[in-house]
Amino acid sequence: MNAPKTMRAVIHALGEPLRVGELATPVPGQHEILIKVAAAGVNRPDLMQRAGLYPPPPGAPATMGLEAAGTVAAAGSAVTRWREGDEVTALLGGGGYAEYALVDEGSALRIPKGLSMEEAAGLPETVFTVWANVFESGALKPGETFLVHGGASGIGTTAIQMAKAHGARVFATAGDGEKVALCERLGAERGINYKTEDFESVLRGAGGVDVILDMVAGPYTQKNLDILNDGGRCVLIAFLQGPTVPQLNLMRILLKRLTLTGSTLRSRPDRGGQGEAGDRQGVRARRRRSRARTHDGGRERREDHFEALEALRKKPESDNAGNPPLPRPSRFLLARSGHRPVS
Repeated sequence: MNAPKTMRAVIHALGEPLRVGELATPVPGQHEILIKVAAAGVNRPDLMQRAGLYPPPPGAPATMGLEAAGTVAAAGSAVTRWREGDEVTALLGGGGYAEYALVDEGSALRIPKGLSMEEAAGLPETVFTVWANVFESGALKPGETFLVHGGASGIGTTAIQMAKAHGARVFATAGDGEKVALCERLGAERGINYKTEDFESVLRGAGGVDVILDMVAGPYTQKNLDILNDGGRCVLIAFLQGPTVPQLNLMRILLKRLTLTGSTLRSRPDRGGQGEAGDRQGVRARRRRSRARTHDGGRERREDHFEALEALRKKPESDNAGNPPLPRPSRFLLARSGHRPVS
């Protein structure tokens, strides 16, 4: 294996400060690859895990970091998709804030041409989430109308571009004029400021919606059911306005043959095949056609000594717990010095 026996990693213990320490370098199993990390994304679940609000699922690394980009340092005996030296970006169960990270070969994607390591590190969490929920669970088809709540978030900006590239008609909600403008620049036909406009009225006027990606829930749930067309699908991936709904008219589901579903990607037993599905069905092609535009939410170089600690401290929480997610899809940090410069 082309890796040292130990590595530096950001070590986290509930109630204690983050610190850099030495851990054993993981050894890939038969279907796993070991990535020499060049850049890793900082996401909301990392902040929640640090605060003790989002424990990792059983078997996941205790080290934070759900997405990383780098080069393949070693591959398991049964790995067929990757070789040492390949540049990949990957969705991790954890462990991205380290010099080396372990991942199932199916959870990695080849870095699209033209993207830096830093940019690529911010793709997996959002791309896999959108693919699994919009295109698999939601079964979005070309020509259908798609709505994403929290359009200026990382998942939202990715969903807009991928749905648009797929040939869908795209709408998005956001919390202010700047975020609405961002959604429209990325391909939304109409951005809706949910603080000053009623998205239900706007979408009724546009002919309804076929697929909704919702990370808000709460009072949005009934409105979502009301604006869905016959056979429509609503996919829940978060509950930023709460997981409970005091009153819900389920008759809409029966009369319009609606589907209301949801998922959490991190604990899915089949998540290891997401990269294979993405490659096979065209995730990478859709990202290329949408020009993989990323919204820079404060990207910073963090060389040497794992200044991830400072990056985590500086990443702000949402302005309001009931609002859609941050208009900052990902921040990035360099996991170690010595990698080639990133332009």
